[in-house]
Amino acid sequence: MSPVLDVRDLSVRFDTRDGTVRAVDGVSFALEEGETLGLVGESGSGKSVTNLALLGLVPSPPGVVERGEVLFDGRDLLALPPRELRKLRGDRVSMIFQDPMTSLNPLLTVGRQLTEVLEVHRGMSRRDARKKAAAGLADVGIPAPEARLDAYPHELSGGMRQRVMIAMALLCDPKVLIADEPTTALDVTIQAQILELLQDLQAKHGTAIVMITHDLGVVAGMADRVNVMYAGRVVETAPTRDLFRAPAHPYTRALLASIPRLSSSPDEDLAAIPGAPPDLADLPPGCAFGPRCERVRDACRTAVPALAALRASLRSNADRRAACIDADALHEAGTAAHAAPDGHREDRR
Repeated sequence: MSPVLDVRDLSVRFDTRDGTVRAVDGVSFALEEGETLGLVGESGSGKSVTNLALLGLVPSPPGVVERGEVLFDGRDLLALPPRELRKLRGDRVSMIFQDPMTSLNPLLTVGRQLTEVLEVHRGMSRRDARKKAAAGLADVGIPAPEARLDAYPHELSGGMRQRVMIAMALLCDPKVLIADEPTTALDVTIQAQILELLQDLQAKHGTAIVMITHDLGVVAGMADRVNVMYAGRVVETAPTRDLFRAPAHPYTRALLASIPRLSSSPDEDLAAIPGAPPDLADLPPGCAFGPRCERVRDACRTAVPALAALRASLRSNADRRAACIDADALHEAGTAAHAAPDGHREDRR
């Protein structure tokens, strides 16, 4: 069976006064029906730009999709005329945007923005669309949904606006849903409700989900696979359980180590990744993570490591890849630590 979404060698640059910023550089991944792919990494790693490019939403200028293919049901979204892409966007392929304050139109009521989706993509009457829009708001936990339809975005709290964005993305039961930090502005109770709603949608309709998030707990509970991005590239990809048990890239290990743990001593300092993400307009030669990596050596500074299969994955036929010359050693060390007796096992949760 072919994947519902197949991204091949996607690259996006921004031409700025300070030079060319390569925000996405050769990103590839495939998404099966009913699968959830987690996309993680620090701010500026290219997660959101990758997914904006899939839907033709990179602002141009200054953004330019340099190369790549985005195959959805066998059609290349990057090659579609704008009119054809608009028919798919918000219908078969939908996106929950990160910032609802700038994504919602301040001049239109919440109800008008929701009903427009159903009128355009489903041909519904205004009355029927309003009923379904109210039901959509109720599904995401908004009280008195009928009354909220007549509110303007500025009359709602940040969490309410986020839930409106989620409801809008789900109205047409999309085949592919791109969720860009969908629970950032929500408290933990509503967050759990939204994640459960996404899982129910997935179970009913076989929806494929790309989940962009900084919350590794959300990834652990939602994703089937994880892509770790750094400086516009995927530096590690693995099934979720395998990634948490034995990460094979120093950056992934650093991200996991920075998570606070209940078992830690109150006097123990929180782990932090030294330095800052690189300037994408002036990347260092070799591995982009090299200047922050405790394992860096001369070979890391001369060539960009390829995203290559691990030795263990070749033996087990599992798809595990990492872009690091020490990937196999790191993976084997993590596997050994996890398999140690409980008293010595490294906590990877």
